Amino acid sequence: MKAEFDLLSATRVVVLKLVNELSLAQLNTVPNGYSNSIVWNVAHILVTQQILHYKFSFNDLLVPDDLLEKYKKGTTFEEAISASEWSIILDLFNSLPEKLQLDYSKGKFSSYETYLTSYGYEIHSIEEAIAFNNVHEAVHLGYIMAMKKLI
Repeated sequence: MKAEFDLLSATRVVVLKLVNELSLAQLNTVPNGYSNSIVWNVAHILVTQQILHYKFSFNDLLVPDDLLEKYKKGTTFEEAISASEWSIILDLFNSLPEKLQLDYSKGKFSSYETYLTSYGYEIHSIEEAIAFNNVHEAVHLGYIMAMKKLI
């Protein structure tokens, strides 16, 4: 699993490098042809990781409920966020991969509710969820890279 955790961390570093170069106004912009902003994509990555790893393994999520509701699967960008909300998202985005690795090493994910993803891939375990989440984060990294060119 070391490789999976390393990949998660590496993807997060790349996302952070891309977003740290942008203003809050740019982060909140929805480019033509898109239904979401870069802010939405970053927060969606954060929320989805929590759902895939913690919710389906019957653990408490480590993100506030309001973020969960705003950025879960099926949502779209509704309004620009403030600098303080962005700061909360970034803090969680930075810290939660390490927390996941720690919780995994403590055996916190002993059971898992099977989940069929929108890809049509069925997840049966935390190990499969961690691997799939890396794919999901890479997809949204691609969106962020494309959007950055348009704003």
